[in-house]
Amino acid sequence: MKIILVFLFIAPLALSARAEKDFSSFDSAASPETKSRFAMLDDVRILANGLLQLGHGLKDFVHKTKGQMNDIFQKLYIFDRSFYELSLQTSEIKEEEEQLRQTTARLQINNEEIKNLSQEMNSKIDDLIQNKIQLQEKVWGLEDKVTKLAIIQPSMQETKEISSLKAFVEQQDNHIKQLLKIVEDQHVQLDRQHNQIMELEDKVQEPSLLLFSEFVISHNTDEVNGPTIICNCLLFAFLGAAPDCTALFNSGMQSSGVYTIKPNGSEAFDVYCEMKFGNSWTVIQNRVDGSLDFNQTWDAYANGFGELNEEFWLGLNKTYSITKQGDYVLRIELQDWKYNKRYIEYAFSLGGPETDYTLQLSRISGSIPNALPEQTELRFSTADRDVDIINDFNCPENYLGGWWHSECEETNLNGKYVTPRSRGRLDRRKGLYWKPKKGRYYLLKSTKIMIHPTD
Repeated sequence: MKIILVFLFIAPLALSARAEKDFSSFDSAASPETKSRFAMLDDVRILANGLLQLGHGLKDFVHKTKGQMNDIFQKLYIFDRSFYELSLQTSEIKEEEEQLRQTTARLQINNEEIKNLSQEMNSKIDDLIQNKIQLQEKVWGLEDKVTKLAIIQPSMQETKEISSLKAFVEQQDNHIKQLLKIVEDQHVQLDRQHNQIMELEDKVQEPSLLLFSEFVISHNTDEVNGPTIICNCLLFAFLGAAPDCTALFNSGMQSSGVYTIKPNGSEAFDVYCEMKFGNSWTVIQNRVDGSLDFNQTWDAYANGFGELNEEFWLGLNKTYSITKQGDYVLRIELQDWKYNKRYIEYAFSLGGPETDYTLQLSRISGSIPNALPEQTELRFSTADRDVDIINDFNCPENYLGGWWHSECEETNLNGKYVTPRSRGRLDRRKGLYWKPKKGRYYLLKSTKIMIHPTD
């Protein structure tokens, strides 16, 4: 555009220069003396400069036009290439769409086939159920027939044997009933004697007096019904309460249960006596089902808690009042969740409250490896009164339940009651377990701790 304007500007100048030339020539012809011969050269230079500038302008215009055309061609190339790629993608999308349509059609066909198969299977299942019901009815009918045949067709010999067995069973049942009646009468008399003794205890001041009473219960039968049964029982009771369960056993109380004892120098209290092995044991701890929380305070462990006929802890004060009367044996009975039963017995000594009920053990016998330190003074600890914190680690607080801890060993019979479903190691270590230093880990279902005098 600029070049055209320059051209339009120079053209009039050239025309005017030419007119002036003609006029000059005319004028010079008229008066050659007055015009210079060099005037035409100036006009020519002006025209030449104008043409030169026009040429340069045209050249720049051509170069710019070429650059613009190259840009246009490059953009057209990019557009063509993008359009080509877009057309390829469109073709691929169309192909995928066609494949998707074909897959959808196949799936619809398969769905129809599955529906048909499902209907056929349901029909066959209904047929099978009907056949099963018919077979069950037939089996029941056959069972009725077999039962009738078994009832109708026994042999004479079998009938006689059955009759004799029935008679024998009835005879034995009569004997058992008679024996039960005798035992019941004996228990009634024992209860009556016990009540009389309890009345005498209230009246008599001197506890060292002894009362001897002997009675005989006899029941005679003929030789057909059975032999003569004679039971001689010697009732030996203290006019004051017995010092422990062993004294009660020696006095004739040979049934396990709750009794009242009065150790020397102590007040009377109730205990549970376990009568077995031809002797009596005083139970100081019993756990069977986890119904009682053993994570108790120091005072609770000192005085005892729980029900004597269920889960309980007798109490450190009561246990000490019994054991200070002489030498005692400590027996621990354990049962795991596979119902395997084991035990261990120790000769032991128990200190009083001033020693924090220090326990010292020496193994005697047992069917399980020892898991408690021997010949070591073990102090009793609870979460609210840990008398021996080792390495700033409170055993009762971390393992729950009061116990004679020693370096937080792998044994705690007063821990949390944990079932085998609890798999976390932290819960297991807080549980009811027995773990020897070299041996397997026993997660326990029930425990029982008992004492018995050595003599």
